[in-house]
Amino acid sequence: MKKKLIVTRRKAIISGLTAMGGLLLPGCKSKELPPTYGNILRMGDNLTYVAHRALLPGQALVKEYDPRDISSFPATGTFNPGDSSWKYYSEEWDKLHKNDFADWRLSVEGLVAKPLQLSLKDLMGLPAQKQITRHSCEEGWTAIAEWTGVRLGDVLKAAGILPKARFVNYYAFDGFTDSLDMLDAFHPQTILAYGMNGKNLPVPHGAPIRMRVETQIGYKSVKYLKRIVVTDEFDDFGENGAILNGWAWYNGI
Repeated sequence: MKKKLIVTRRKAIISGLTAMGGLLLPGCKSKELPPTYGNILRMGDNLTYVAHRALLPGQALVKEYDPRDISSFPATGTFNPGDSSWKYYSEEWDKLHKNDFADWRLSVEGLVAKPLQLSLKDLMGLPAQKQITRHSCEEGWTAIAEWTGVRLGDVLKAAGILPKARFVNYYAFDGFTDSLDMLDAFHPQTILAYGMNGKNLPVPHGAPIRMRVETQIGYKSVKYLKRIVVTDEFDDFGENGAILNGWAWYNGI
């Protein structure tokens, strides 16, 4: 009986992987998948994406911690966009920073019924979300912090995203760009964070606003946000995106 059960489970797993693998075949037009790039690594990325979407609850929450668990949190890999010696120096961000971000605006545009230009005060006036979560860095370390912000889903609802929208692209002052599918964009723990550990978000951690994507590896939580674009087309963002720099687009944890 035990041997029969193992065989049955093995068949079920193989059948499931075969079905998911069918979605990755060349010429697949599934609207649920970002495109592959014709090589084994990219197809592996999509296999991970499909497996997570098929086997895990879409809105399952990540673990939240007690304030006593908050740890030191290095700002590894951060470059101040106000540093004129850096190739991604942003004169615009530098001026905004010197004025305490009073003139900063987050643009929400693309496939939305009502494009928005949101100030820091506007965002802080929306229902706040606080969460103490673990950041898992692609370099192998982890840290726990409390984040305060507004749910990205609430901002998108306020803008009125159109039915054919598939991806939410986000752009930063330091040149980094990335995107989410709608499931992660509307996840209740995906937030635009303006606070860290009870204080305003510090510059090394992405002031005035950073993305927090708690369901994925740390580099999806882009800092120094300036613009959000809702779209129906997948964009790899070229040299500013994850894929052409050797990283996966989807890194679910």
